[in-house]
Amino acid sequence: MSDENGKWLDKVMKSGGVNRRKFLADTGKLSLAAMGSGMFANTLATAALADTNFDWKKHKGTKIKLLLNKHPYANAVIAYLENFKKLTGIDVEYDIFPEDVYFQKVTAAMSAGSSEYDVFMTGAYQLWQYGPAGYTVDLNPYLSDSNKTADTYNWRDVQSNIRYALAWSGNIGDPLGGLDSHQWAVPMAHELYSMSYNQKMFDSAGIKPPEDMPDLLDKSAKLKKDMGNGFPIATRGSRSWATIHSGYMSGLVNYGGSDFVMDDGKLKSAVNSEACKKWTKMWIDMEQQFGPSDWTSYTWYEVGQALGAGKAAMIYDADIIGFFQQHGTKQAGNIAYESFAPNPDTDHPDSNIWIWALAMSSFSQNKDAAWYFLQWATGPKEQTFGATEKKQVDPVRKAVFEDEKYQNRLKSDFPSFSDTYKKTVPNAKIQFTPQPLFFNVTTQWAAALQKMYNSEISVDEGLDQLAEKIDRQIKPLNR
Repeated sequence: MSDENGKWLDKVMKSGGVNRRKFLADTGKLSLAAMGSGMFANTLATAALADTNFDWKKHKGTKIKLLLNKHPYANAVIAYLENFKKLTGIDVEYDIFPEDVYFQKVTAAMSAGSSEYDVFMTGAYQLWQYGPAGYTVDLNPYLSDSNKTADTYNWRDVQSNIRYALAWSGNIGDPLGGLDSHQWAVPMAHELYSMSYNQKMFDSAGIKPPEDMPDLLDKSAKLKKDMGNGFPIATRGSRSWATIHSGYMSGLVNYGGSDFVMDDGKLKSAVNSEACKKWTKMWIDMEQQFGPSDWTSYTWYEVGQALGAGKAAMIYDADIIGFFQQHGTKQAGNIAYESFAPNPDTDHPDSNIWIWALAMSSFSQNKDAAWYFLQWATGPKEQTFGATEKKQVDPVRKAVFEDEKYQNRLKSDFPSFSDTYKKTVPNAKIQFTPQPLFFNVTTQWAAALQKMYNSEISVDEGLDQLAEKIDRQIKPLNR
């Protein structure tokens, strides 16, 4: 924003605001129209934060640097970054990288003890390594200090299962969000795992969304008859942890399975339990009969493209995938949503959760200024603009989800999305046991699924071998 525009906005705030119509009429003189209504509203809302008892200018003149993943959630923050600078006087620089190299950049910077970055994006699973390794700062002291955290931040408005997902003691066997937990990050937005499907294809086949896994298999057979080169369902299948943590893990838990159990005070693999074997047999059967022929190469991106292009009739994956495919794709306008409980003996889904969050580097030389950025970027005003004006889907704050403008946006462009979310979120949480070998375990798990899919090994034998391998690796971590 130019100095001239900034001075004008200062004048507006000191005079008690401005009529929006008059503002838009005046923007031609000041070249502010390019800001758009979202930028205008965010500017005024951010400026309103300054009119509180909290000293937002306390670290004026400080400079911080961010390390960001290239993602719509990061874009929502970047879009209004100039307003944070104006509010606080803190200068902000950032580096942004695609996800395929992003986490390598984080690991390299943190393992080297670099002070280059003050704040970085992270997921919950990464914190199970970063936290115990001393890479991230426990944010509890900041959250509990009224001199460092504004009353308007309202930490308790963040859904509890999401707050807990980013908090852990670092001790194997301790639950997320326990009494001795460190709050290693604060959340930006999240995603749940449900069914997104092509309403037009389902209507043409004369069927409704599947109610459970047996029903999904039956309806997939009906869909397949008329799909030509397409296929009924797409899910992730690459040799990656991401293949396990989405629909597969959500369904496994719904059938009573888990990744680990505590046995005589020791963590023990449970991937070969009867519940896991039952679920995995259905999963592999589904992929072999009704998934894409190249399922073992499918990532988040291929799943989304298959739905948007009309190659797949449905996906059991992140709800935001369906959200993003509703505009600008061949099947835009045809995507609908439904919560999904695979087990016919349950009355609710057990979705896993993915969370994009912001963490403070332990090596930062400007921690207090970094915290100002964290609380602004994940605070209620910035979160509201991310959800209503950008693509910060599945807001982590209850007040933001209930915001009238956000709900109207969903009703207008994404019918059934809100209801699906409401049915899914009550029992949604991180369904994995926190432990630092998460990525090793889940990548090996995905590799085992590929062998089962290719009929190189049976489900029973594959999961038995996997459990033995995991127990050997986890043994040194047990106290």
